Amino acid sequence: MPTYIHLTSYTGQGVQNIEDSPDRLDDAKELAASLNGEFKEFFLTFGQYDIVAVTEFPDDETAAQFALGVGSEGAVTTETLKAFPEDEYRDVIAGLP
Repeated sequence: MPTYIHLTSYTGQGVQNIEDSPDRLDDAKELAASLNGEFKEFFLTFGQYDIVAVTEFPDDETAAQFALGVGSEGAVTTETLKAFPEDEYRDVIAGLP
C-alpha cells in the first residue's frame, strides 16, 4: 500500500483541549482502519510540527479522506506527503530517461 507522511500542528482549540489528544489519536487510528488504512508510526515532535505520523492507505483519494476527516475536527491542521520507500525510490530513479 502507498505510504503517507502527515505533518501535523495543533490549532488553538487543540492546545486548549490537549488532554483530549490521546483520545483524538485513538479516533484517528479508528478512522484509518475504517478506510482500510493503518498507522505505521506516530511521533510527538517539537519544532515546526507537533506530530509526525506515517500511515498506509490503499490510494491517494483514501489518504485525502483521512486527512480531511482528521482536520475537520478542528484540533489539528495537516500537511500530507506521499512517500516512496527505498525500493520504490530506486525504481523511480532507474526508470529515468
